[in-house]
Amino acid sequence: MTFDELNLNKPLLNALSDMACINPTTIQERSFSAIMSGRDLIGIAQTGTGKTLAYLLPCLRLWSFSKEKMPQILVLVPTRELVVQVVKVVEDLSKYMSVKVVGAYGGTNIKTQIHAINEGVDVMVATPGRLLDLVLNGSLRLKNIKKLIIDEVDEMLTLGFRKQLTDLFELIPVKRQNLMFSATITDEIEVLIKDFFNTPLKIEAAPTGTPLENIVQKAYHVPNFNTKINLLKLLLADKEEYNKVLVFCESKKMADEVYDLVNTDYFGQIGVIHSNKSQNNRFDTVKKFQGTIYRVLIATDLISRGLDISEVSHVINFDTHEVPENYMHRIGRTGRAKEKGIAISFITPSEAKSQEQIEALMNYQIPMLPLPENLLISNVLTPDEMPKVQMKNVLIKIPKREDVGPAFHPKKEKNLKVYNHKTRAEKLKEKYGKPKTRGQKKK
Repeated sequence: MTFDELNLNKPLLNALSDMACINPTTIQERSFSAIMSGRDLIGIAQTGTGKTLAYLLPCLRLWSFSKEKMPQILVLVPTRELVVQVVKVVEDLSKYMSVKVVGAYGGTNIKTQIHAINEGVDVMVATPGRLLDLVLNGSLRLKNIKKLIIDEVDEMLTLGFRKQLTDLFELIPVKRQNLMFSATITDEIEVLIKDFFNTPLKIEAAPTGTPLENIVQKAYHVPNFNTKINLLKLLLADKEEYNKVLVFCESKKMADEVYDLVNTDYFGQIGVIHSNKSQNNRFDTVKKFQGTIYRVLIATDLISRGLDISEVSHVINFDTHEVPENYMHRIGRTGRAKEKGIAISFITPSEAKSQEQIEALMNYQIPMLPLPENLLISNVLTPDEMPKVQMKNVLIKIPKREDVGPAFHPKKEKNLKVYNHKTRAEKLKEKYGKPKTRGQKKK
């Protein structure tokens, strides 16, 4: 099937042609007619399956010009990177339309976003926190919202946006179409659906756990952290093969540590990005990776939801995340737009259990590769890898109450002496047998 067979108008078809998009993905094809019918919809599909186009195409097809300056379409996403990504897709799709799109997220000057809204907006893309700020200060009105889209809702709830979401549901007109896209459906998401959606249609296409056919998965069993560093350096030495590589680390601390250790060998070719970096730094780093300056980008899992970079040759999982679904989000950064991609995982003995959980989720066993012969195996362990010394916990028996003596102990004999101080009047009475005074004072 091609996009020409969908009920799209000429402006959208021309834009898709410019974007070199010919065939819709499964989620795009199956959700198009359902969204066009006006029904609430829940789309379940993993990262890299084209969810953004799946909801934007029918929404823009149904969009009609209005003199109102407030938005008709509202898209909520969890991260600022994802805001920028969705705004870019809207701009590309509406190239031959008069649609105005505005993106809003925290960590930047709100006045710039207010100015953009005052110029007029048809499609609003925002993170929940900043959107509430704009609504509560009176800069943005949601009375014209006809379509509400919540993208990556599972990650949004993980980041603690449940309260903001429920507050926004109350501020948007009741008569609207709700669209929700997620990689997984949790109990918390089911509660949101029950409370705010109107008998939604569920469409499941390549749910999390379905191995992507265009991604080749591999793994190495590595003894420790420092050997992982040596292996990463060794792989990156092949610049032609590893020409655009995403390296995922579980924590910000580890991402910085890996960057410091690898950057010494590949100075100027590597960038690092996580939530502790400034907004300008994050955008600048992604821009350099999208271009030709950086060929390696080290990132955390949170950032993985907001990176839509084409032609990523390899995804390297420096560690194995304890949440199996996050593995699918990571490897979904490569093999996009029906291109081939390679995902490589470094697995230590302590991460073997996580590997088993990932393989159980996919119902697929990741092929293991032998370590390269020229790999330097390190014997140096990090503090976290050091064997833990188990101290014997000696419990002191507390004596029972009847086993102890009284709380009061008599004084020793040397301390029995009592000093009795007598006043002058008492001494005179004892000497003369009666109180003795100095007489009456003369008046």
